[in-house]
Amino acid sequence: MSYVISDDCIACGTCIDECPVDAITEGDIYKIDPDLCTDCGSCAEVCPVEAISAE
Repeated sequence: MSYVISDDCIACGTCIDECPVDAITEGDIYKIDPDLCTDCGSCAEVCPVEAISAE
């Protein structure tokens, strides 16, 4: 199971700084690479719009 970013993402960049394995890529809506995600949840904890959840 990995985390995913929903369409609610505002591309603020907060999650990128928190990811210890650089699994998040920038874009209009950020994306998490499921092959790199370690399910730590750090990104979800800091998302200001709660756009990140476990898949």
